[in-house]
Amino acid sequence: MGVPHSTADPMRGLNPQQLEAVMHTEGPLLVLAGAGSGKTSVIVEKIAHLINSGRMPARRIAAITFTNKSAREMRERVAKRIKEEDAKELTLCTFHALGLKILQMDGHRIGLRRGFSIFDSDDSAAQFKDLLPRGTKGDEIARMHSLVSNVKNIGLSPEQAADIAQSVREKEVASLYKEYQARLTAFNAVDFDDLIRLPVQLLETDAEALAVWRERIGYLLVDECQDTNDSQYRLLKALAGERGLFTAVGDDDQSIYAWRGANPENLLSLGSDYPSLRIVKLEQNYRCSNRILRAANEVIANNPHEHLKRLWSDRSDGERIRVWGCTDSVEEAERVAAQIALLVHQHELPYSEFAVLFRGNHQSRALEKALQIQRIPYHLNGGTAFLDRAEVKDVMAWLRVISNPDDDAAFLRAIASPKRDVGAASLTKLAALASHAGVSMARAINDPSLLRVLTPRAANGLDQFASIISSLRARSHAVSAGDLVRELLVSSGMETNFRSLAKNEADFNRRKANATELAEWFDDSRSVSVGDLNAQLALLSNADRGEPGNQVRLMSMHASKGLEFSAVFVVGCNDGVLPHETSLDEGSLDEERRLFYVALTRCKQHLYLSYSKRTSRFGNTVSLEPSRFLDELPVEEIEREGADPALDAARKKEHATAAIDAIFAALK
Repeated sequence: MGVPHSTADPMRGLNPQQLEAVMHTEGPLLVLAGAGSGKTSVIVEKIAHLINSGRMPARRIAAITFTNKSAREMRERVAKRIKEEDAKELTLCTFHALGLKILQMDGHRIGLRRGFSIFDSDDSAAQFKDLLPRGTKGDEIARMHSLVSNVKNIGLSPEQAADIAQSVREKEVASLYKEYQARLTAFNAVDFDDLIRLPVQLLETDAEALAVWRERIGYLLVDECQDTNDSQYRLLKALAGERGLFTAVGDDDQSIYAWRGANPENLLSLGSDYPSLRIVKLEQNYRCSNRILRAANEVIANNPHEHLKRLWSDRSDGERIRVWGCTDSVEEAERVAAQIALLVHQHELPYSEFAVLFRGNHQSRALEKALQIQRIPYHLNGGTAFLDRAEVKDVMAWLRVISNPDDDAAFLRAIASPKRDVGAASLTKLAALASHAGVSMARAINDPSLLRVLTPRAANGLDQFASIISSLRARSHAVSAGDLVRELLVSSGMETNFRSLAKNEADFNRRKANATELAEWFDDSRSVSVGDLNAQLALLSNADRGEPGNQVRLMSMHASKGLEFSAVFVVGCNDGVLPHETSLDEGSLDEERRLFYVALTRCKQHLYLSYSKRTSRFGNTVSLEPSRFLDELPVEEIEREGADPALDAARKKEHATAAIDAIFAALK
């Protein structure tokens, strides 16, 4: 949550520590920003100060965030502080978008050709499945994919990975990495890890390119620095140079992504890499009641700290944190739904001010049922993302082939969308012929001599496909990208195929609406090529789409980071769940405790923590223990059910009265 500012005096409203962070512009700065301490306001005001004071032109400032949504919101706020022409020149994007920009401008220096494709996780997974021995199980494919990704996030090339491999497993990973990267090179493609690794490789090995990019980026601001992996940190260092003209903003207490490569030690590395580093702590919280903050402080103090923070607020103490012990997950969900109904009745809160947080998505099932019974609208994070819908991915595959004829992964999807009498046997033969000729499959179908080897039906289907692609490629230079998508839907036969695939009229309309929405997205970006638009769209995620409206949010604790709600329910506070069983086995509780801390500090006023006393596993009843983190909460800040029978009776009466009131309201 930011601090309100006056447009007449942008600095008014900043507290002393925020103002210190904004005004320090001549050397490296680390802002340790506690939860809800207004860090976005600091970044926004610092950008405005750099530009309006004349210290740095907008075109030489880059602010890096971790999500497109954060970048968009930050850009909207910055635009209110600076001139319109400056706002257009400012670079404000994610790490991956910055990496993409570097590769689009200078990728030719490391062998990338223009129009390269970006493989998403499904594209990459398909390659690993193909490269591993036939019959390899899905879990093992995912594990090897993850191991290769980890090596990339460290910043190692296939050759470097092979050089340092010692164990049999490490050598297997290095060999697989080499084969996978060779595929990407052949397809003129990169994956998400390459969007950071390759720019780092470029800047660390090409002095001329490094000098150019340091001139382009004179001042760097990095948000959520605790979430950077090793490659991202190296990119920061390469761009910042020896002078270290940067502001890194982060919170070691909110580092919860080690499982995907984040390294919170990067915050400590800044001090050794930049001895003149200045550190400013933001400890005043503008979100939570003081009671919640005191509890959160006590919990996180159990972790080791290089720089300990104590969050505080000038708000009231607020109500005590409620801790419930429930019979099982069904009763737990029913109580959550009933309490939401009560709070809506008592405080007239919109449903969008409620969040139910859990450790794993499987915990949502009982909650969904309970909310449905209470007729409480909800939104479950992690549903099918727009960009993961089949019809959207089909259109994207066609666009990728149009802009990059070397992208065999896209070709294989496009040729089957819709099907064209080209079976698996024909595609296998085509792949072998293309490989022997040293060309991609999309290029091979333009060679009549290769098509003659196939069956007449398959050859005819491929020839038709080639003709449509050729026509659309020519049209891509004459029409807007949005219109190209609309033409593609008709000329490819995709729109007709929607009708044949649809179960009913509503299903057809949904598929067509998704494809049309994609065209409309392209309409908003007419100024760049289809290839560049493909790349930009590949960086989006479901989280970048619109808010779910007035609904209770059901989400994992990881997904809740950066959000805030009036009322928060944290369910499943059991040992083995939170902290996770793996962490208990390994004795590594620090990150799990940080995750609990993040969950606590999402809440402004009404905080509920619940656990189950038993569960059913394979038909047997198993007893569960409350999370050990609950014992770290200060007793004076919590209301633990069962500790005060009179209070428990009053709570039950409160619910009964609310239920009767709700019935009368419904009758009226």
